[in-house]
Amino acid sequence: MTLSEFLQNAALANSTRTALKYQEKEWSYAELQEQSLSVAAGLSSWGVNAGDRVAVFSKNCPEFIFTVFALSHLGATAVPINFLLKPEEVRYILNDISARHLITNVVHLETIIETERIYPGLKEAWVIGLEAADGIHKPFTNLYTIPHGAPPACKAEDPMLILYTSGTTGVPKGAMLSHSNLLSNARASAQALEIKISDRFLILLPLFHVFAWTTNVLVPLCEGASMIMAESIRPPKPWLKLMMKERVTCFTAMPQIYAVLAEQAKGLKKWVLRWGFFRTVRMCISGSAPLTKDTMDRFKNNIGIPIQEGYGLTETSPVTNCNTASRWKPGSVGPAIPGVKIKIIDENEKELLVNSEGEICISGPGVMLGYFNQPEATKAAFTADGWFKTGDVGLQDAEGFLYIRDRIKDMIIVKGLKVFSAQVEAIIITHPAVLEAAVVGIPDASGDEYVKGFIVLKEGAPADKQDILNFCKDKLPPYKRPRDLEFRKELPKNALQKVLKRQLRLESMAPK
Repeated sequence: MTLSEFLQNAALANSTRTALKYQEKEWSYAELQEQSLSVAAGLSSWGVNAGDRVAVFSKNCPEFIFTVFALSHLGATAVPINFLLKPEEVRYILNDISARHLITNVVHLETIIETERIYPGLKEAWVIGLEAADGIHKPFTNLYTIPHGAPPACKAEDPMLILYTSGTTGVPKGAMLSHSNLLSNARASAQALEIKISDRFLILLPLFHVFAWTTNVLVPLCEGASMIMAESIRPPKPWLKLMMKERVTCFTAMPQIYAVLAEQAKGLKKWVLRWGFFRTVRMCISGSAPLTKDTMDRFKNNIGIPIQEGYGLTETSPVTNCNTASRWKPGSVGPAIPGVKIKIIDENEKELLVNSEGEICISGPGVMLGYFNQPEATKAAFTADGWFKTGDVGLQDAEGFLYIRDRIKDMIIVKGLKVFSAQVEAIIITHPAVLEAAVVGIPDASGDEYVKGFIVLKEGAPADKQDILNFCKDKLPPYKRPRDLEFRKELPKNALQKVLKRQLRLESMAPK
């Protein structure tokens, strides 16, 4: 089944139910289908055809969702781009996909204009919020056209999304996800999480990421549930009020959001968060980055709702594992969702026994088609027998629960011994003065590595380096202890709040 057929079926089954609400406007399932067909007709009239790749560079808004489904009707491929990227980074992606058409938002127009100076290939750019045409920039509203004729046929195996990896360790690669990849993942996730038709999902995550598309859009649409779209992640107060007003039941966020909420939930704020903003929430899901035990415990203790941590990658559409209400283990990211298989391998691609640490590999219907225009990178991403290599170190227990240890590239080797940066970070973050921590390996004069920590302190906390080093000394063996600490006002992150450890390493290694 394609996304086009999926939405058509959902509109027939739940025609009058609310599919999407944004600000004071809402669209039923039938109206969501009508909007997407109308935009599809407009795009078609401007020359967008089956197989074309159309870039989408926008903050979250209803038009983003209309556009992706419109492209599914045309058999075209949507390429959502992180709207926080700089013009040179945007140019790289546009050039990689040979983009001729782009959808953007008036708030990002300055970035697009700068990008056009270094990428002359764009033919048209439709701008959400633009009132009058200016050169190749045209109001998005010009696309609304009365649909005519049947949508062109496309296959479930055709690419629907190309999503560029965050590039925290190098040049981004475009993961091609088919209609079948996305829908199989959404259905399996909805089944594992026991989603109900009465559920109401907050769309807070950025729609340029597949985690948002699967868990915030396709999962609710699988079951006839509703989507409530927030304006922005920051500041949190507006979307917290929105959650309460719209009686949100399913909340999906990144670990940093949970950390901030857990820290703020003190005294009166604890009561307001639990019995005000979160009073109708039955499920809190975390993904996109590791969730520390400290954050999980503080959130549950202060707000009263356990966080269901999951695991996945852009290349797997994304969810592969998730703790559920009926199957849950602390410290684990849960068992595999239906249809997904996990195995752990060593450096020679030999499968390891239960409870053995090695590289996590994935097999299942959500695994990507490959990296766009990068056959060698695609080949390197799979084992000889066709399993996707995640680049993460972990283990699987006898009951099938998965435990993540670290990224292979973030693992530090100290005198031949492996140090998992995530384990050291989990210790540092329990210090009462520490808000955030990141640990990297820095080469020394002997060619070995040593552990260096980067610390963001809680507001008003004293910057006492020796106190934190002593704290680590009591809890970590000598080879795992940070040799040096550096205090920062904030850690460098990408749009999904993943710490850019590569940047921290390079900054530390740069000549002073």
